[in-house]
Amino acid sequence: MPSLKGLSLKGVVAGYGGGNVLQGVDLSCAEGTVTCIVGPNGAGKSTVLRVISGLLRSSAGEITLDGDRVDGLSPEDVLRLGITQVPQSHALFPAMTVQENVLMGGYLIRRDRTLLQERMAMVRSRIPIVADRSHDIAGNLSGGQRRMVEMARCLMLDPKLMLLDEPSLGLDPRSLAAVADLIDELNQSGTTVLLVEQNVRLGLGLATHGVVMEGGKVRLTGTAAEVKDNPEIAALYLGGSATPASAEGPPVSAASSAPSPSTGPVPGP
Repeated sequence: MPSLKGLSLKGVVAGYGGGNVLQGVDLSCAEGTVTCIVGPNGAGKSTVLRVISGLLRSSAGEITLDGDRVDGLSPEDVLRLGITQVPQSHALFPAMTVQENVLMGGYLIRRDRTLLQERMAMVRSRIPIVADRSHDIAGNLSGGQRRMVEMARCLMLDPKLMLLDEPSLGLDPRSLAAVADLIDELNQSGTTVLLVEQNVRLGLGLATHGVVMEGGKVRLTGTAAEVKDNPEIAALYLGGSATPASAEGPPVSAASSAPSPSTGPVPGP
């Protein structure tokens, strides 16, 4: 049977200092989708991204991208497979210019000058701030501008999968709109996106699919609309109740076992 085109996690266990944060995570993101992970603090959302990117080794389970094993690889080798990550904050080199920061994203292709120039031209056309503020010091940018430059740097590798950790954190409405537009553009161009969001309404609004985590396990999965319209999720995270958009659509799937209570640099290119 052919393997799923996209990202797959099966039974992933991982943690810090002897304690397991992820307790058997099963998760899949089909190629070309935008999947948003939501859930309470300590649920393991950001830990999922760290395990995928190679910053944290899993102790059990399997992670694949287009059928290729990812778990156990170094962050550099994960990058070579086409997985990039925008961390929650402080991802730029503040004393370097915007252009220098973006070029760091092309480190793995630095010996192919033609390809490097082509990728830089592509990024400048897709994210105007890279061209408009090219020689400005990155530390002088606003939060929204920094987030756009961080995403531009990841695009230098033309990734198959982009991981975004709290892309809305600290952003004003105008910057949020720009980031949302870029995520939508990535989706339209076929890039698979896996994002973590504390702002549940915003995150599911950006996504095609949703995942709810609690206590280090996946509790619910479905389309973004199904997850958002689930009455229990609406009550817990959206401040009210919701009526499913379509009673005839497939139900949101629930994890087979109940979650236990939570006790609870990015691989730079």
